[in-house]
Amino acid sequence: MVKVTLVKSPIGEVKSVKATVESLGLKKIRSEKTFEDNPALRGKLKKVGHLVKVEEI
Repeated sequence: MVKVTLVKSPIGEVKSVKATVESLGLKKIRSEKTFEDNPALRGKLKKVGHLVKVEEI
C-alpha cells in the first residue's frame, strides 16, 4: 500500500501533470489517498513526484 499526499499546487503545470494529479483523486493541498502499489501507479507518481509526498504503509 502507498499513501500519496498532495503537498504543492499543480497551478502553472502543464496539462498532462494537472490531469495526472486529478486522476489520482487529489483535489486540495494536503489531501491524501491510499492505493495498492502497481506499475501504473508508480508511473503516475514519477510524473508528479515534485508535487506529492509518497509513503509506504
